[in-house]
Amino acid sequence: MSTTPLLEVDGLTKYFAVKAGGEGGGGARLRAVHNVSFRLAAARTLGLVGESGCGKSTTGRLVLRLIEPSAGRIMLGGRDITRLGGAALKQARRRMQIIFQDPLSSLNPRLTIGRAVAEPLVVHGVRAAERRSRIAELLDEVGIPRDAVGHYPHEFSGGQRQRIAIARALALRPELIVADEPVSALDASIQSQILNLLGRLQRDHHVALLFISHDLAVVRHLCHDVAVMYLGEIVESGPVSAVYERAQHPYTQALLSAIPRPEPVASEVQPLGGQLPSAVDPPAGCAFASRCPHAMERCRREEPPAVAVGEHHTAHCWLAVAQATEIAGS
Repeated sequence: MSTTPLLEVDGLTKYFAVKAGGEGGGGARLRAVHNVSFRLAAARTLGLVGESGCGKSTTGRLVLRLIEPSAGRIMLGGRDITRLGGAALKQARRRMQIIFQDPLSSLNPRLTIGRAVAEPLVVHGVRAAERRSRIAELLDEVGIPRDAVGHYPHEFSGGQRQRIAIARALALRPELIVADEPVSALDASIQSQILNLLGRLQRDHHVALLFISHDLAVVRHLCHDVAVMYLGEIVESGPVSAVYERAQHPYTQALLSAIPRPEPVASEVQPLGGQLPSAVDPPAGCAFASRCPHAMERCRREEPPAVAVGEHHTAHCWLAVAQATEIAGS
């Protein structure tokens, strides 16, 4: 399988202005995403995980240019799409699509599912005869009967609606799909069906997935690689097997310790405590220092760099830096 990056994100940053009278007062800025960088190869799945409010959904929308970055660069297939506009941006968007968390709100209730799936094809000028053929093909792939094309979204279950949304995302044969919490609104019994469907379609179509989730168990099931976000920053990233078995950042360790297990075992890692710092007034140094049981004075003063802790496995943590330095000097 190719490891050549399809998507390269470098230094991606997004600030939102805070309205006067809101937190921080007039003129304040909320730091939603800060200096985020990652790579995603064709036909691979990268899980972007973290607590609610950590910036992972904003990152997904920035990648698709649904919102504009404050800084940074987004490369798709070797082309910088950060500043594209007009026809050039429209053409780039054929190559990338999104699946939203709530399929009911993402599907227009006034459109039949046939018209909903056809929307991207219409926007990009695909002829009517080809659209009809493509819609039938897509419904077959996601397990929706072809004769359902004239029905409306409210006539389907949540799982069926998400299958329809997946069909729409695949309509233009994209190379990249951002899946933003695509199973979190579904019953547990349906989640595994949708995850298995996504996995099969990804393999069949060789599409890259940026899979956004707060559920680390789901990410372990579906993803090849994982990036852990905290307060708008990536604090650890690498292959799923490496990060889950040898997590180096205390935040990652705390998240992993919270995964439900059939046979719970005693863990030295304590669950997360304390409050998430303000994104309007983020702390100096390591963003996690105020909640970290291992925080040192340096952690509160200096932002830790990325340090290699294994093959393609990095952590942004002064403890990891100290360990790497000790190993190098031994």
